[in-house]
Amino acid sequence: MKLHEKQVKLLQLLAANQDSPLTIRELQDMLDLSSTSLVHHHVKKLEEKGYLKRNPSNPRDYQILLDPESPVTYINMYGMAKCGPEGTVLSGNPIDRVPMYSKMIHFPVEEAFMVKATGDSMEPKIHDGDIVIARKQNTATEGQIVICSVDSSVMIKRFSGKNNVILESLNNKYFPIMVDDNSAFVIEGIMKGLICFHEGIG
Repeated sequence: MKLHEKQVKLLQLLAANQDSPLTIRELQDMLDLSSTSLVHHHVKKLEEKGYLKRNPSNPRDYQILLDPESPVTYINMYGMAKCGPEGTVLSGNPIDRVPMYSKMIHFPVEEAFMVKATGDSMEPKIHDGDIVIARKQNTATEGQIVICSVDSSVMIKRFSGKNNVILESLNNKYFPIMVDDNSAFVIEGIMKGLICFHEGIG
């Protein structure tokens, strides 16, 4: 699909600065455009043509498909660091962008994200350092493993919501977490896959 010369340069700038995204004003200056609205116009065109996917929660968080027909896509990976008071996992900047074959994602790739697990609360299924592949979703059904935040603390837990929301660990040395009505609780997504790095994989 043909791109305007400014869109080609914009895509190159975005690709080269993924670790430290440029501001709209910086992009305007580097592209020699007369206004920020023109930058937004070209960004929108790149999205429409399939070269760019932006996180609606954070415009400076984006995924690039240098060729929309390519079998490889880049999935944003987030850490388990504590969010800001009003933040969520996906409102922060990703810690990495991981290339994956698009055919391995059995749902729209723009809805995919990754989280690097910490701790042992979800053993034996998920170990410290494993990467959870998730689908962006704000609801869950009984028994699904969710990536969520409770009062800005990010966690991976098994969801139970028959009466009240209960977040369960798979490791029975941890007590379930009861989420009360006063808690700031957000489901970020549901687990769809797992990349394991721990020893003892058969």
